[in-house]
Amino acid sequence: MDIIIIGIISYLIGSIPFGLILTKIFLNKDIREIGSGNIGATNVFRAGNKIIGYATLFFDIFKAVAPVLYVKIFFPEFIYLASLCVFLGHVFPIWLKFKGGKGVAAYVGILFTINIYFGFIFIFTWLIIFALTKYSSLSSLVASFSIPIYLAVLTHFEQAVFFTIMFVLIFFTYRENIKRLRNNEENKTKIY
Repeated sequence: MDIIIIGIISYLIGSIPFGLILTKIFLNKDIREIGSGNIGATNVFRAGNKIIGYATLFFDIFKAVAPVLYVKIFFPEFIYLASLCVFLGHVFPIWLKFKGGKGVAAYVGILFTINIYFGFIFIFTWLIIFALTKYSSLSSLVASFSIPIYLAVLTHFEQAVFFTIMFVLIFFTYRENIKRLRNNEENKTKIY
């Protein structure tokens, strides 16, 4: 029974659309009608309000940390289930007809909760790629892929398999961005 409850609660927490909620409350806008139409932090930045963008990023990370940390402490055998469900909630929220964010903020929260070093590896990689290219999408893809590579090199194969699955899901959410990157049509992002 615990496995079902953990999966459902993690999914529901992950599906809270902070980008939509914050832009509705503070900007009186529907983020789904701006930029890419995505509810994630990068599109909120494009809406023109950096504070709301950073708040969206914070809450999207925190909504992953909360259930995964709880499960890590009280039900450690289900940590990967909680991680996957919170991620799927973020990407496919029931409240928005299963059209959510790209999942990277939730992924970052999962990384920091499972192992703080994973989170720092992601951030370090993301910052390097972003400094070189100014593409948030490319930075997120490369940083997401760096985690299973790092784990495979360290021969932590169980974790490498899990994070490879997570990378494949992120790759799926970025398929339109990948097309735009290949066609040199992707928009660069300003985060400061």
